[in-house]
Amino acid sequence: MSSALDGYIFCAKKNLDYGKRLVADLTEKQMTLQPAPSGEAPSNHPAWVLSHLNVYMPLLSLVMDGKSFEDPKDHEFGMQSKPLADASVYASKDQLIGDYVASHEKIISQLESADLSVLETPVQLPRWQTVMPTVGVCLPYLLCNHENMHLGQISAWRRIQGLPSV
Repeated sequence: MSSALDGYIFCAKKNLDYGKRLVADLTEKQMTLQPAPSGEAPSNHPAWVLSHLNVYMPLLSLVMDGKSFEDPKDHEFGMQSKPLADASVYASKDQLIGDYVASHEKIISQLESADLSVLETPVQLPRWQTVMPTVGVCLPYLLCNHENMHLGQISAWRRIQGLPSV
């Protein structure tokens, strides 16, 4: 295995552990709390963040396999969605965490069995091809940058709620 793939495996494992710890002590009700008043730039609460990541992480797996997929842009929890305080919009905390864990375990397994050639695999979504033409460009963005940014949102959300860091 290459040091690049080892780095991605390390990142996926660290994010998986951190993501689970960020929500481990939360109740179902806390998962959709929004510190801002309604209509005033509501925060990305944990239920939305996990729902959003649970859209994109499985797509990363498809990208690594060289498969095509539907554009997530207009998905219920895609890039144009907004966090809602209505808990009924989201899966349960256990389901959100279960999906989060499963997608990470799959990506980790794929990375552990891959060789460097996977980084040359073309991304099959036309909209992404202009900015992320290959797995080698898409992987660090979705697995590291995108996910870390959203996990940081949960971390900040915790502090606003008066909860300890993890």
